[in-house]
Amino acid sequence: MTPEEVDEFARSLAGCKRKGTAARPAWYVDDRLVARLVDPGELVVRTSFAGRERLVADHPETFGVPPRYERHMKVQALLSGDVAAICDAIRAAWELQRR
Repeated sequence: MTPEEVDEFARSLAGCKRKGTAARPAWYVDDRLVARLVDPGELVVRTSFAGRERLVADHPETFGVPPRYERHMKVQALLSGDVAAICDAIRAAWELQRR
């Protein structure tokens, strides 16, 4: 998945807006983080702790929890991984932030 594809998918979700910078775009719903590009190959996605554990268990080649995310409701997504799983994680983050 490319950063451009992330942008296209995230902005297709109702109320999800792009913010951030050109180098580090982020997508928000009502000023609540959905996802942010860390670098061209890595995305951080908001998630519940239980959701994060499921993502990592089901797609270990795509998702991880670096030490800097351990205490936060975030998961690392490698854009070289499973595109459908990344889209599902972004959609779940969008739904989480709309509550």
